Amino acid sequence: MGKANPDTARRIRALREGKGLTVRQACEEMRRHTDRVLPEPEHLERRWKSWESLGSGASHPGEEYQKLIAATLGVVTSTLFLPEQKSAPADLLAVTGMDTLEILGRLQVTDVSNATLDGLRVTVERLCSSYASQPAATLIVEGRQWLARLVEMQETTKLTLAQRRDLAEQIGWLVLLVGCLEYDLGAPSRAEGTRRFALSLGKEIEHPGILGWAHEMKAWFALTGGEYRAVIAASEAGETAARDHSVAVQLAAQQAKAYARMGQLPEMHSALERGRVLLDNMPYPENTRNHFVVDPLKYDFYAMDCYRHVGDDRLARTLADEVIRGSTDFNGNVHSPMRVTEAQVTLGVAAAHEGELDEAVEHGQRAISGERKSLPSLAMVTQDLVTALRNDYADAPAAKEYVQQLRTVLSEGRPDA
Repeated sequence: MGKANPDTARRIRALREGKGLTVRQACEEMRRHTDRVLPEPEHLERRWKSWESLGSGASHPGEEYQKLIAATLGVVTSTLFLPEQKSAPADLLAVTGMDTLEILGRLQVTDVSNATLDGLRVTVERLCSSYASQPAATLIVEGRQWLARLVEMQETTKLTLAQRRDLAEQIGWLVLLVGCLEYDLGAPSRAEGTRRFALSLGKEIEHPGILGWAHEMKAWFALTGGEYRAVIAASEAGETAARDHSVAVQLAAQQAKAYARMGQLPEMHSALERGRVLLDNMPYPENTRNHFVVDPLKYDFYAMDCYRHVGDDRLARTLADEVIRGSTDFNGNVHSPMRVTEAQVTLGVAAAHEGELDEAVEHGQRAISGERKSLPSLAMVTQDLVTALRNDYADAPAAKEYVQQLRTVLSEGRPDA
């Protein structure tokens, strides 16, 4: 059973209000998510109010009610109620007794030990976990260097069948990482070639995760390119290939984003709910920083994009606040800056719709000030803010200046990938 997050009560209330529900309406909505006969309305409402007072001696909901609360609010259960804590991601020296230099030295020998392969696995995990925060132009250099080493090792080293498959898997994750970084840096043709290599490698070793992420990249490319039907097709193919890998959740989210942009709200809601249920039934990930692991908090990020685009400002603003909180540690350090960037855009759009030009521009400037960016994604999400500014403040100098700043960032932020 999950335990209450210290922030659980605030989050339950914020999400309820963000969805525009009274306590009574939330309780009635809860009944839609279960076949079980729930308590009488007055009793259930008292329970809900107690859940919004957790930490003040209120009763803690059981596992069944935790899932019902989460379903009612449209979030993953573990973002409200923490699962048993996992151990921290493995450290290279702790796992293998070797540092990076020694691992590199051992790659030069004819026979490779399992300890060396363990070291490579931890190294690839570290690189994939750096995606969200390390500048793309820096990370891609290290990613390509390791990819070259592993490919050379595959060609020149004596390996057992199991070792060869393990090494091919690590190469697959690195290829996916490099492809994502190439696209972030504004090199779509190169990224597509890299994606196809990952897809062929995934087919060769029959790896559902690598196959699923290769399809997810195709969906992402299509989404940022405005090819929404192609997003649906790529996502459906990816879900079939991914089987029970968590990438299936992100594929559902990409479909939801495409449906939002096509104005198909029932399909958007259906895709969001399908992804939420999938993620709710998966084990809590050991390393939530790995780009190729879908962590529960990321689900707020997916939904935020959809609700921002369809104009549900209240819920989009609530989710943006949650994304910023979930991406920032107790010391104020941001570990997922690109999520925060899109949250700032969302807050800017809501402010623009509410007549707060200065606030809208301030949020927009925060969104483009960070060092870690994905240029295609940034261009896509900031279009919502540009549209809001042009619709309501076409002649305002502050709005014009911001749009010009954005154009400069998007045009100058394309180093050679």
